[in-house]
Amino acid sequence: MSTTPGCSSRRVAWVRWSTFLLLSTSGTAIDLLTKQWIFSWRGLPGINPPYWLYQPYVGIETAVNPGALFGLGEGYGSLFAALSLLAAVAIVVWLSLFRAIESWWLLIALSSVMAGVFGNLYDRLGLWNPPVDMPMWKSGVRDWILFQYNSDWVWPNFNIADSFLVCGAFMLAIHSFLMAPPASMQEEGEAIAADAK
Repeated sequence: MSTTPGCSSRRVAWVRWSTFLLLSTSGTAIDLLTKQWIFSWRGLPGINPPYWLYQPYVGIETAVNPGALFGLGEGYGSLFAALSLLAAVAIVVWLSLFRAIESWWLLIALSSVMAGVFGNLYDRLGLWNPPVDMPMWKSGVRDWILFQYNSDWVWPNFNIADSFLVCGAFMLAIHSFLMAPPASMQEEGEAIAADAK
């Protein structure tokens, strides 16, 4: 019993969208669960000293970032939340209309970015119930991973969502510079170019 090409392509699309959804939600859940666990264990920033995994280089230290990258943009939490939602919509458009779903590499990269976006968006919306006596944390993102070289060089604390964002962006950069588009997308582009002549 043979399957029609249309049925087969729908099955492939269903598998890929399911994979995207699974990776995105799993990544978001891992980020939120680790934040919840670390903050329950170590408390709010300033309560406990760093817990060293490899002293004095790698440790666990709670922090709240009211800004964006490296703490820049403090006080613009609502703007960052809106940009996060815009990024989520752009990812879905890229996967569907621009057919990035056809590339496993792009699918995994965009799943990582989506997980990072939603993990930090949860915090930006204040859903982690920041203390009311710390209004600057209302749209702050919870961080807990500490990297430093002795005390001379300290990298700003970050979290799993940030790691997903960086990994996804790195994969997108590799794709942009080193990888050819899928055959179907390349053929479509060649057909458009031929029609334009």
